Amino acid sequence: MPIRINLLNEALAEVDLRRRDPVKRSIFIGVFLVVLSLVWFSSAALEYKLTQEKKTQVEIEIDSHTNAFVQVQIDSRKIADSQQRLDDLLQLNTNRFLQGTLLNALQQIYVPNVQLIRVKVDQSYTCKEGTQDKTNAFGVVRGIPTVSTEHITLTLDGKDSSPNLDQMNHYKELLGKLDYFKNNLDSSNAVKLLNLSSPQSSFGSKPFVQFSLECRFPNKAR
Repeated sequence: MPIRINLLNEALAEVDLRRRDPVKRSIFIGVFLVVLSLVWFSSAALEYKLTQEKKTQVEIEIDSHTNAFVQVQIDSRKIADSQQRLDDLLQLNTNRFLQGTLLNALQQIYVPNVQLIRVKVDQSYTCKEGTQDKTNAFGVVRGIPTVSTEHITLTLDGKDSSPNLDQMNHYKELLGKLDYFKNNLDSSNAVKLLNLSSPQSSFGSKPFVQFSLECRFPNKAR
């Protein structure tokens, strides 16, 4: 039986040993891991950069929306203040005391021998200051608006020269029954006698008495 001798067997064994060398394999694995780490780090760095850019863009948008929101709040307060002023003016125009209407009502009353000498209207206002809005831990506490109260008092001075000097009471009664005063004065004691003089007389005139009547209108808060 022939014997075969492979002269390259030793060289092939050395090559195979070098190919299977664990150190070289470890170097290859290490290099691969380093490359993989560099790729991952580059990807993470790029993603971080893109995230930062997106974050900056979002912050810019938030700032722009915040500034717009603040401006909207300022404008809303201005609009609310202007609307409140318009409402106050409208209320004042609607509910203001009209002197002409009063005089028109007074001329509808006629009692013989009773003469209206003077009409006096005292119109005054008291103002109660309001409070500003306050912010606490629970939110915004609305303040109290300023309240202005109108006080109106009508004083009528007249002269009664009737034969019995007793027509003043009739004039007072008609005054209280007139629609204008019945609708605008308090129902109780709407017309009150303030003063009644003793009988007087002057040269060439009939005896007379002077009287003063008071009509107090209800207070109106505005």
